[in-house]
Amino acid sequence: MTTRDKTSRSSRPVLAAVALAALILLPPPDLAQASHNGPYVDVIITYKKMPDAKEIARIYRLGGRVNRLFFRLPMLVLSVPASNVDKLPEGLGVVSVAPDDVTAATLAEARPTANEPLSGSLGAFRGQGVTVAVIDSGIAPHADLPAGTRQYSFLNGAYPLPLILGGKIYLYNSQPLQDPFGHGTHVAGIVAGSGAASAGAYQGLATGSGLLSLRVLDATGRGRVSDTLAAIDWLLVFHRYFGVRVVNMSLGKSVQGPALGDPLVVAVEKAWDTGLVVVCAAGNFGRDGNFTVTSPGTAPKVITVGSLTDAGTALDFSDDFVSTYSSRGPTLLDHVLKPDLIAPGNRVVAAQAAGSHLALELPGRLMPCTVPGCSSSYLELSGTSMAAPLVAATAAMMISQESTLSPATVKARLMRSARKLPDDPTASGAGVLDVTAAMSESGTASSSPSPRLARSSAGPVILVEDTSTLWGGDTWANAYLWSEGSLWSDGYLLADGYLWPDAFLWSDTYLWSDGFLWSDGFLWSDGFLWSDAYLWPDLVTDAVPLYSLSPLGLALNDD
Repeated sequence: MTTRDKTSRSSRPVLAAVALAALILLPPPDLAQASHNGPYVDVIITYKKMPDAKEIARIYRLGGRVNRLFFRLPMLVLSVPASNVDKLPEGLGVVSVAPDDVTAATLAEARPTANEPLSGSLGAFRGQGVTVAVIDSGIAPHADLPAGTRQYSFLNGAYPLPLILGGKIYLYNSQPLQDPFGHGTHVAGIVAGSGAASAGAYQGLATGSGLLSLRVLDATGRGRVSDTLAAIDWLLVFHRYFGVRVVNMSLGKSVQGPALGDPLVVAVEKAWDTGLVVVCAAGNFGRDGNFTVTSPGTAPKVITVGSLTDAGTALDFSDDFVSTYSSRGPTLLDHVLKPDLIAPGNRVVAAQAAGSHLALELPGRLMPCTVPGCSSSYLELSGTSMAAPLVAATAAMMISQESTLSPATVKARLMRSARKLPDDPTASGAGVLDVTAAMSESGTASSSPSPRLARSSAGPVILVEDTSTLWGGDTWANAYLWSEGSLWSDGYLLADGYLWPDAFLWSDTYLWSDGFLWSDGFLWSDGFLWSDAYLWPDLVTDAVPLYSLSPLGLALNDD
């Protein structure tokens, strides 16, 4: 194949999108938008396949304006008259229509609790050869962070393009490192910080990995769903040129419908199917009870991470507990058992972006110099945002050690190796991240979607999908994944005398129905009460109070 052929093939997705963009920006006269009165609303249409020129023409006839289109994601981001929103689903191949909603950073000594290997014991497998993409508020320059870190911003409709020639990057066209909010820098430090500015006191986990910053949150920690979709779409096109194998998303949005029609869920699962391990924060709405996991952590395929509070006692696990703010499952509407596991996320110290919003708003969290060489460039934060990058870093280390690992196998090994807790699995998942055990795990999974839960029509019994069937082997049976030796016994999850059997495969006869209610005082297990206020709602409106996006709790923590 000639260089010209290679160039042509590698550029096809870009050229096709450019051609469609030309149609959108310069529509023929007969497609000119008609005059429409009334307010416009911003929406995202998800299709079964990429929309064509006929669909674009239909959008124009409805008075729509195309704000974004993508290379790989079958979606359009539109502004359309509110009076015509109900006509959007009539297009050929339309899967769902969703608002272009707000995303926000999931803000709210960790390493011993996660059983990190001793320094040097896994020196060859600290993420070398693996790049972690951090989709967040940006990454600021910091002495701890890898040289050569590149950043691309997708805010305000941007879609920066590296120039590919001959199958290689000819021009990166990257942008200066910056993080006005300060969240992404902290996340990056947890993943790969060297600890150079603190003489190793505040070191990250995958210190050999590279970082790629995709900025989708502004200086206040907010963004649009469409900006995050653009970053994921960009990764689908360019990830191999940067060596990206792992994606960290410490951000989230409200759940407004089933996962099948959620654009963020569709996007992260497409990234997963492309071979990228996607790690998502569960959210910080746990104080509102169950059904509080945020999107895209609701995606069954991806790894969703909750937070553990370790009380700062390192190897004394007796006082550990699921952080009060860590979002609880199962997922709203779809009833998927989430989070998948938890990791230390309370009072985590990592790199700070000098002069950032967080640094200015939380002066009491800036860490003073306590060791020689410290330059006062660290910040203490809490939240599932801090737990997720520990899992992302572990995934990078696992892939560094065994490059052929699939996302499904990485997730399955992380969950099976997690330190089990005698706890509610909708809060603690499969247990606490155990880095050393995960690196020692074996076995492969053909797929690893998180199982769904259903209420049995026979009584107050919850049924769990059989993971040995879902994941392709008896080694991945439910009893090996959740609370081994405590709540689970011979494949059954015990809850005050009621069995949660994995022997019942999922079937339509065990779907939740509004006709079945939890009896007053029925306990999940060990004092976890499911009150009538948190029944399994089938209507989105029932859950609005759980997901209203209040101002960020910058000082969130468990003291």
